Amino acid sequence: MAARVLVVDDEIQITRVLRASLSAQGYDVRTANDPDEALRLVQDWPPDLIVTDLMMPGMTGIELTRAVRMKSHVPVLVLSVRDQERTKIEALDAGADDYVTKPFSTKELLARVRAHLRRAPERDSDKCIEAGDFMIDPAAHVVTVNGSTVHLTPKEFDLLLHLARNPGKVITHRALLTAVWGAQSAQQPEYLRVFVGQIRKKLGSTPGKEYIQTEPWVGYRFLPDGVE
Repeated sequence: MAARVLVVDDEIQITRVLRASLSAQGYDVRTANDPDEALRLVQDWPPDLIVTDLMMPGMTGIELTRAVRMKSHVPVLVLSVRDQERTKIEALDAGADDYVTKPFSTKELLARVRAHLRRAPERDSDKCIEAGDFMIDPAAHVVTVNGSTVHLTPKEFDLLLHLARNPGKVITHRALLTAVWGAQSAQQPEYLRVFVGQIRKKLGSTPGKEYIQTEPWVGYRFLPDGVE
């Protein structure tokens, strides 16, 4: 079954171009020219990925992402002419999985779409990880810490899972970005700052323990027992 992609943009020409490009790659594509229509489609036609513009009348792409996150963990890719780091971080904080600046290369956009939809088979990829305070079930996308379930977005889960598969080892920024977002995102460390911060907050139910340790200028280390 073809993956479903929802494109949201108030500029009809852009939705036409994106629909044509994505459909040519075999995706089942629907478009919405305003966020309210997009939310109806999310309810009635659950997509596998959403591509949304940032600036739209009535509701911004960031507000749309927040609304989507209240009911779905579907990956959200934000498009915008704004290239400021602050805007990117705001979108990622709202629950977006990726951020592409306009004008963009169609090839790059399609590569990012593939990266978010890809479920690359790995040996033992569905094996549960039980280490320290953690139980991580890759197949069910479930994380428990000391018996309590921690609710993560898909990208937060992917990032934690990659770290957990390499406990005690320092994983470089570039390696993490490539593994979770794809090679095209290897130069966007702000993604890691935002997502690691979000994961740390959600794991913060165990007072005084640090499970993800920062190695300045290098990367991050996962410590399943935590560091007091």
